[in-house]
Amino acid sequence: MATLIDQDFFAKLNALNDKFATSVLDTVARLKDMRGRFDPSAPDAALVGDLHQMLHTIAGSAATFGFRVLGQQARQLEQRLRVLMAFDAVSAADWENWMSGLDEYVAWAETNPKADQYISGELRHN
Repeated sequence: MATLIDQDFFAKLNALNDKFATSVLDTVARLKDMRGRFDPSAPDAALVGDLHQMLHTIAGSAATFGFRVLGQQARQLEQRLRVLMAFDAVSAADWENWMSGLDEYVAWAETNPKADQYISGELRHN
């Protein structure tokens, strides 16, 4: 016998989609705030960890809620950040290069986080 579709499940899924969509601009604002506190000449390890965690979370959940490109670009930034985190010493220029990619991402996400393509700068630092 076929299982009936659980309408309650879809209602809950739609509610989660709406909740994620309304949280995106707040998440982007938090990224922007963290970026503003980031000192490339002496990066705070806790702040770097928070940035990594936030990008990881966006990358892991965005596509589920219809923000595929937002998640893909977050994943690229997260992976680049993970590489920087692996080194004992990273130059301020390397941090600034990474932050430039973060700035482009934030500017793009503030404009249209659900866009199906990344336009502003296209994260040249892959």
